[in-house]
Amino acid sequence: MKVARLQNGEDADRGREARKAVPRSSHGEWAPAAGRPDPVATLHRQTATRLPELVPIRYGRMLVSPFTFYRGAAAVMAADLAETTSTGIVVQVCGDAHISNFGGFAAPDRRLMFGPNDFDETLPGPWEWDVKRMAASIEIAGRDIDLPAGLRRSIVERAVRQYREAMLEFSRESLLDAWYERLDADELTARFGTRLDADGQELFDRTFEKARRKTSARAVRKLTEMVDGKPRFTSAPPLLTPISELYGIDSDERERHAEMLSEQYLASLHADRRHLVRSYTFADMARKVVGVGSVGTRAWVVLLVARDGRDVLVLQAKEAQPSVLEPFLGESEYDTHGERVVRGQRMMQAATDIFLSWQRSVSLDGVERDYYVRQLWDWKASADLSRMTEHGLLTYTRACAWSLARSHARSGDRLAIAAYLGKGAVFERAVAHFSQLYADQNERDYQRLREAVAAGEVEALEGV
Repeated sequence: MKVARLQNGEDADRGREARKAVPRSSHGEWAPAAGRPDPVATLHRQTATRLPELVPIRYGRMLVSPFTFYRGAAAVMAADLAETTSTGIVVQVCGDAHISNFGGFAAPDRRLMFGPNDFDETLPGPWEWDVKRMAASIEIAGRDIDLPAGLRRSIVERAVRQYREAMLEFSRESLLDAWYERLDADELTARFGTRLDADGQELFDRTFEKARRKTSARAVRKLTEMVDGKPRFTSAPPLLTPISELYGIDSDERERHAEMLSEQYLASLHADRRHLVRSYTFADMARKVVGVGSVGTRAWVVLLVARDGRDVLVLQAKEAQPSVLEPFLGESEYDTHGERVVRGQRMMQAATDIFLSWQRSVSLDGVERDYYVRQLWDWKASADLSRMTEHGLLTYTRACAWSLARSHARSGDRLAIAAYLGKGAVFERAVAHFSQLYADQNERDYQRLREAVAAGEVEALEGV
């Protein structure tokens, strides 16, 4: 297996030559490979390193709809994409670029940005894989809100066209100008809005306004209670479980464990941010269930306080396991998966959380694991796709596509990708066709999971 690695240098001729080996129309092809693994078996293999009591929640969340199944099935699609054509042009890929993994996040200058915001699977790899995962998710989301087939195809094509045109735009800029590009959330609808009505505009406005209220102070109000005059995480298992309940430890043991975790994390921070974190004092720690595909991995929330508890900071330490892309692209060059995630995020995002870093530590069960650490929410905005109209989905997905192109342009050969894509519509039409075919496959895989649950092959806990 040839290991994918990022390379310096830019060459438009490389992109034009790639058309000969991999015609743009070839990206429209899709059929299950001979001997394609059972999708349920692929998902089940991931459970070997996850908390068994939480795995049924993951399956239950995936059963909500074909779209939520798709969100949790990155490993299934990674194996499928490995069988498709590739130009061989490598970028830092998200690895799970479905449209629910885009949204708002705070920059250090306290501006609300928009772009990809989940990097658990990031790795150097073919840029087309991210584009196809994003495009197929648009088709699946369109089906979820009952858009007609013609409208779905049009939205997919226009989103992929936005990627192509953005890459052409970035190829004409200097390296530094392309690196500094970013999308402010407040500019999203003005820049990408397409025939949005008042209700559609209000949905975006409310989403971003709500994000600005998602701070550590709000996390404390929602997730903690006062116990003997001190803030402690509320007990709400299985979704939020204080560390004292999980392991039956007393306050001194809890604080010693947290100190060990924080010292390892602090060592990987810049000195100024290390000083900032050390200005806080540990208060409590709990396990929190998050997302769909991540359910079953270990995610901790850590409560830190200062100024007699009036100043609060809530960090999240999320377990980083091997990327689902590694079996097909080779192992990460970094020593830990936490560092892999953080390095990839810093490469792809226009701005990152000042507390973002990584650590490897021995958990209370005695097993050494990798984590990346960041603020729990910090203005994180997630769009409610189920409430979007045709024009809202088009606006949102065009912003996703532009942001994905910007992320790829920072790490890969933007001249080669732009030259490969060209000025015509061949690529977007091909990817739209692929998206229809793969959405059909996703529905078959979703049904396979439903049948597996009904037959007792796997256990699902729905509504949690």
